[in-house]
Amino acid sequence: MQSAYGIRVVTRDVPEPLTGDLNGAEIHIDYAVTPEQRLFLFAHLFGHTVQWNVTPGAFELGGPRCPPVPEQDLPALMEYERDAARYALGLLHEADIHDIDQWLSDYAACDEAYLQHYYRTGERKEFISFWKDRLPRIEARPLPAFVPVKRPWRSDGIVI
Repeated sequence: MQSAYGIRVVTRDVPEPLTGDLNGAEIHIDYAVTPEQRLFLFAHLFGHTVQWNVTPGAFELGGPRCPPVPEQDLPALMEYERDAARYALGLLHEADIHDIDQWLSDYAACDEAYLQHYYRTGERKEFISFWKDRLPRIEARPLPAFVPVKRPWRSDGIVI
């Protein structure tokens, strides 16, 4: 990742309740997550990294939110999450990984459902309780050229 995009990926103890963090130039993943969680976090946080570096306003949109989040803000926040998933799938396809599209789509949908519940209630339920199999597949988004820009960490924010 660092040689292709200049993004450093670090495994460390990420303070609970978070399992990953990013700053636009680095991705940190908690050492205690499962390999499945690690793959999703790596790809999804890379997707947000792309957004922050190429989409005006994405960094601000992904900022910390105090639930309950106003209902009118949820569509833009969910599109932000879906867009990160599209870039995540684009990264996997660029790496010639094409056989986990359904898994990534289901994982991203679970993440979105979890976030919607959290944004509405402030309750952090078990992530897996939002899982559903065989949901509609997301479409991969090609990765644009970008130069990583370091921003503040999101340790106190939205990355759950």
